[in-house]
Amino acid sequence: MKNEQQHIVLETKNLSVGYTSKKRANVIADSINIALQKGQLIGLVGANGIGKSTLLRTLTTVQKPLQGDIFINSKSITDYTTVELAKQLSLVLTEQIASKNLSVFELVALGRQPYTNWVGNLSDNDLKIIEQALLHTNIIALRDKKCFELSDGQLQKVMIARALAQDTDLIILDEPTTHLDMYHKAYILKLLQKLAKETGKTILFSSHEIDLAIQLCDTIIVMSSTEVISGSPCQLIANGTFNTLFPEDLIAFDQSTGSFKVKK
Repeated sequence: MKNEQQHIVLETKNLSVGYTSKKRANVIADSINIALQKGQLIGLVGANGIGKSTLLRTLTTVQKPLQGDIFINSKSITDYTTVELAKQLSLVLTEQIASKNLSVFELVALGRQPYTNWVGNLSDNDLKIIEQALLHTNIIALRDKKCFELSDGQLQKVMIARALAQDTDLIILDEPTTHLDMYHKAYILKLLQKLAKETGKTILFSSHEIDLAIQLCDTIIVMSSTEVISGSPCQLIANGTFNTLFPEDLIAFDQSTGSFKVKK
């Protein structure tokens, strides 16, 4: 287990993210140096509009970095082919799925696309991995339901199961608790924590649920207007990192409880 914890799945070196328009770079965040270990749950937090989605899009090659390097399992992300990268990294987005007429089993089975032959036939091994994904996410009972019959919370579990079926070392989720009530927000993040421990996968998610992330994550990446810092929740609390996330006139971070409070 100790060796697994020391294995770095995702690493960035002097990464700069943002946009280029009319040959001019608009830098959202720079000097990003993070190293995410195997089997950890990592939360990416920060204020609205700070650039969390931009960072995730860059880490998943949806957009190019302005500068710096990204490595998955010690190999530059630019050296992977599309199919090779799909076997290393799976992504769960907040966008609606293309067809809710698919059954739960059919949607989860799509995670096996990087491994199936050109006609998409599922092998016995593929079927076994799909069943394990359904089991890990507690949705065996939903396998034959159509996706349009599911609640938002159930559908989010199905999307996580599809990522598990893809069998990658790294799973990245963009705002996985959007549109969910407080109970289901906590349920999904507890599920991600359990999956990281049980499967040994590295799971990175962005979220506005900072209090929950502090309680559940092994590592937190904090984006502010001036820097990107990563560390354990305890380290970040001790360093006063969370104190700078929001303007102090309305919200304050209570270091004794590890939570945010509205000022009276």
